[in-house]
Amino acid sequence: MIKLENVTYRYKKNNNVLNNINLTIKDKETIAIVGKNGSGKSTLGKLIAGIIKPKEGNIFIDNLNITDKNNKENIRKKMGIVFQNPDNQIIFNNLEDELSFALKDLSKEEIKKRIETSLQKVHLDKNINKDLYELSLGQKQRVVIAEVLAKQPKYLIFDEPTTMIDSSGKEKIYKIIEELKTEGYTIVYITNVAEEILLADRIIVLEEGKVAEEIEKKDLFTKFETLEKYDIKIPFLFELIQLLKKEGISINLENYSINEFVAKIKELINK
Repeated sequence: MIKLENVTYRYKKNNNVLNNINLTIKDKETIAIVGKNGSGKSTLGKLIAGIIKPKEGNIFIDNLNITDKNNKENIRKKMGIVFQNPDNQIIFNNLEDELSFALKDLSKEEIKKRIETSLQKVHLDKNINKDLYELSLGQKQRVVIAEVLAKQPKYLIFDEPTTMIDSSGKEKIYKIIEELKTEGYTIVYITNVAEEILLADRIIVLEEGKVAEEIEKKDLFTKFETLEKYDIKIPFLFELIQLLKKEGISINLENYSINEFVAKIKELINK
């Protein structure tokens, strides 16, 4: 479990980026952190990952205080973070060199096993023979995710990971996230893309460095005005459901996924 208690962060004196954040993220939960540019989303992700430390308050990772230097190594092993630009996280040209770099203290057999497993999880061929810098941005981002997974963290933080990727690459990332959820990872997903909030179980809205709203995904249909208040677009899937409802066609979803929506439409057609 991740717990933030009265967390404040500032880059300059008297200029708080985050103010008195109180937030609990349960094990195996996926949360989306959304908000306008400058609301503090990425800063919050870096705090949770332990990249920066709070100026005030405490952050606990499985009851380990992130500000305690004695906990640094244990917390580092638990956390994995993926940023927007994969080129900023890739060091080597060769796939095996890249994935094994952070595993150098392990045996050759264990390194090989972890590389194969992590590549399977991101749907990449272990026999990729191109230089990594010749891959598409979507493929590079999947390499970065594989590298993070190879370290076997418990918590995953994605900081707008699809910003630079085309629509096909985005869909592949979404599929990976859904599969990681079923495997039991705890995921913090930072985004400004309307469709991506549907990946989460709970949506955290930041406004001027504060938690303005916490919305369960199951309650999104009753929170459209709230989302619009913070300039957050309504997912297109919800717009479709609303249009169908106006035509007298009722679609009830549990997971709010495109696949589930398509399945419901097929049921109606086959009736």
